[in-house]
Amino acid sequence: MGSKNKLKRFIENESFSNVIQPSREELMLNQFKFKGNWNKLFFKNTNPIVVELGCGKGEYTINLAKRNPSVNYIGVDIKGARFWRGAKTANEENLDNVVFLRTQIELINCVFNIGEVSEVWLTFPDPQIKYQRRKHRLTNPTFLDLYKKIMNSKGIVHLKTDSEFLHGYTLGLLEGMSIIPLNSNHDIYKNLNAPEEVINIKTHYENIFSEQNKNISYLSFKFNNE
Repeated sequence: MGSKNKLKRFIENESFSNVIQPSREELMLNQFKFKGNWNKLFFKNTNPIVVELGCGKGEYTINLAKRNPSVNYIGVDIKGARFWRGAKTANEENLDNVVFLRTQIELINCVFNIGEVSEVWLTFPDPQIKYQRRKHRLTNPTFLDLYKKIMNSKGIVHLKTDSEFLHGYTLGLLEGMSIIPLNSNHDIYKNLNAPEEVINIKTHYENIFSEQNKNISYLSFKFNNE
């Protein structure tokens, strides 16, 4: 993407009512007004909040929102030029249960209150296979601890990936935490026991992975929050 296109998207994001871009300072100083108040101040309802972390173009966020109008969806990514597409689509299709948030995932505890989130989706995150990159894996113990804090007692984490490594790595961590997965499927199109929205929503990258004959896996689990 050229720099002119990026700049155009950044400017357009500024005009979107469904894009929120807090400063790092605002978050670190606990001055973000929506923390603990997403339902009251933004969505103006009491519906569950579902978050897609590393949402990219927002394809999953948008498609989930279309399927479930009584659920609020928040797509989170640090790259605003990417989720511009999702925000624009949501506006064009009058989806009032969608918002995109530009921030780093490691700051989500500054964005959401304890127990504020019902579900977290991780769709095709970078597996960060190299050992020295493990701190960036979105299912490493540090991130899992963050997810646990912001989720309610019945909250579910969904991981959809083309990486058998990341799937297995996450399973190992869950075993160490005495968590039994709700669903662990190593090939969702061969073993059709994954939820409908896992099988029937496909991102741009998933289509590429499928053309390369990569297996797509799915893992879901609940923390022991009760």
